[in-house]
Amino acid sequence: MAAISINVTTVKPLGDRVFIKVSAAEEQTAGGIILPDAAKEKPQVGEVVGVGPGKPKDDGGHTPLEVKVGDKVLYSKYAGTDIKLGGEDYVLLSEKDILAAVA
Repeated sequence: MAAISINVTTVKPLGDRVFIKVSAAEEQTAGGIILPDAAKEKPQVGEVVGVGPGKPKDDGGHTPLEVKVGDKVLYSKYAGTDIKLGGEDYVLLSEKDILAAVA
């Protein structure tokens, strides 16, 4: 078998999938308490780094996605597949799991 080198630029989402770079978890609370790694919650905000062509339509075309590369989004807590590439955390999920665009 041949070895495959995977990095962010080689990941191309299919269909209505979106590839998101997860934002860093909070290091301390608003009151100044420093959180240990075990107490940190998985962030639900990230930046879109890749999008698929969209959901296939019956006529052979695709329904375009509402998000684009560079958008900051809020997504469902337990959605998608977690991926670690080059020390960074990413999540690959369906567009329906994106709850909102963040300004």
